[in-house]
Amino acid sequence: MSLTQNEVLTFCADDAHGAPIMMKADEMGIKPTEFIDEVKNSHIESLAKFGIVYTNYHSTHSKENESLVSEIYLDAKSSGYIYKKEIEQFFDEEKQMFLADRYVLGECPKCSAKNQYGDGCEECGGTYSATELINPKSSLSKTTPITKTSEHIFFDLEKAKNELINFLDKSSIQKPILGKLSEWLDGDLKSWDISRDAPYFGFKIPDEKDKYFYVWVDAPIGYMASATNWADKNSQSLENLWGKDSEYEIHHFIGKDITYFHGLFWPALLMESKYKLPDAIHVHGFVTVNGEKMSKSKGTFITADQFADVCDPELLRYYFASKLNSKIEDLDLNLEDLAQKINSDLVGKFSNIFSRSAPFISKNNNCLSKTIHQEHLLNCNQSVETILQNYEDREFSKAIKLIMEIADDTNKYINENAPWKLDQAEAVIVATTALNVFKNLCILLSPVTPELSKQMLLMLNIDNLNIENLETEIIDSEISEFKPILSRVKPLNIQDFYKKEEKMNEEDNNIIQIDDFMKVDLRVAKVKEASHVEGADKLLAIKLDLGELGTKNVFAGIKSAYEPAQLEGKLVVMVYNLAPRKMKFGVSEGMILAASDSDGGIFVLSPDSGAQPGQKIK
Repeated sequence: MSLTQNEVLTFCADDAHGAPIMMKADEMGIKPTEFIDEVKNSHIESLAKFGIVYTNYHSTHSKENESLVSEIYLDAKSSGYIYKKEIEQFFDEEKQMFLADRYVLGECPKCSAKNQYGDGCEECGGTYSATELINPKSSLSKTTPITKTSEHIFFDLEKAKNELINFLDKSSIQKPILGKLSEWLDGDLKSWDISRDAPYFGFKIPDEKDKYFYVWVDAPIGYMASATNWADKNSQSLENLWGKDSEYEIHHFIGKDITYFHGLFWPALLMESKYKLPDAIHVHGFVTVNGEKMSKSKGTFITADQFADVCDPELLRYYFASKLNSKIEDLDLNLEDLAQKINSDLVGKFSNIFSRSAPFISKNNNCLSKTIHQEHLLNCNQSVETILQNYEDREFSKAIKLIMEIADDTNKYINENAPWKLDQAEAVIVATTALNVFKNLCILLSPVTPELSKQMLLMLNIDNLNIENLETEIIDSEISEFKPILSRVKPLNIQDFYKKEEKMNEEDNNIIQIDDFMKVDLRVAKVKEASHVEGADKLLAIKLDLGELGTKNVFAGIKSAYEPAQLEGKLVVMVYNLAPRKMKFGVSEGMILAASDSDGGIFVLSPDSGAQPGQKIK
């Protein structure tokens, strides 16, 4: 929700490239493109649970990104920032591949911290090449890698130093981050190795053989590609959004561990392009759980989906907002503190205003008074501009603090006026005054708790969260009956988030009994007709002949392996008693059995010759 009059466009993209993606997909027996599509869809679903919707959510593996990356690279090349040289890099003899930095572990050459990756130390923040690690090991084979020579492509970061200094002078960056970036600039900037050897999942470098862009080249450009994808669909242009003369401000929100890439590498890469550099870079810390780094082994790792299964996601939005500021501080999810914060603020202060005021309005036929106590409303409204500015400055905790102070003052106002001691007319005025403040609190909280704010305002018969409603008084009008929307939260335990997963694992591991198996009615069927399904990439529409049992229509995801003509007349095995499934293409009345292999091959199961349609398989 936006409480300003500014047009705000938000763009994001799944980081889809790199050796880890390739290796994970191989481990799962699927193509990298299939894997990243699954991950992207799961991310969109998870974000939606928390009310996070971008103007455009895309993938770095896109035609828009491939085009932009090549364009920006060639601009840098023509300006003399690109050169080649032979390098030694680690090679895993067992896996027969060059090792990406993230697949090499060893001791940091600067601070001696153990178990550090080949691209930088998480302890001291130092950067280095993987070959500088002490006692290196391949994380894939656990063997000591050898060094091999290969020609790589480099971006001359030192050449961009003066322009980077000017960029930092003009950009809005938190002081500690600016200090760190300046510290790096004061030293010798190492050239940036922007190429990777095959095999690698990513974009090929123009005019090069078996060379691919390092993931950190195309990852940040993916934001621009996402903007391009949106612009193409909305009669806009990337130049209007991101060109050097664009009126839009470009703000980046990143984690502190990728400051070097976003603060130096990427601005340097963009300098010779036709696109503007970021106006501001906003860096945040890590999320911790109960004071610990997220770790599966320590039991402090919680996914967004796990949280949403146990607790209302908006409560976490509020809790984080109450602690967030513009500093680079880690954000701790303390489960006991979460419950206390929600119960104290949202239940005990905010929602309490409505629940305390509602009975008096109810006695007045749910009708608000014609007048209110203007003095109290004006006093509360004095903080509005400050709250809005705090949002703008990313000082969310300050905004929340002021909102709760207004809630406190209004609960105090109710106590001091004691409407339960007044006659009905005066009591209604007090309650109406309190509800006018409550209405404003809902609007002010809407960037943090949009659904909760919306539900609360609907009881006041207000159906939007526009900032203009802050100036509108609600008087002499009917409201709905109060319904308790918020209830007290019980303190959560880390194990609460794993109960669903543990139950699913138990179900997955259960061995079925013969009685369970006998419930499945398998039948011999003959393919009577088969055809392509318009608009479906994987499905074939199949009519099955089951002899005396009649015919069944099914949709089967076997298009990649069979043409319709290959199936007609073929005997197959179908699940006869499967509940019909409604699909957008029609109703599927069963399932054809097929096997598959790790290469994506599909093999329809066929009964031996002599079997007849309709026969039961026992």
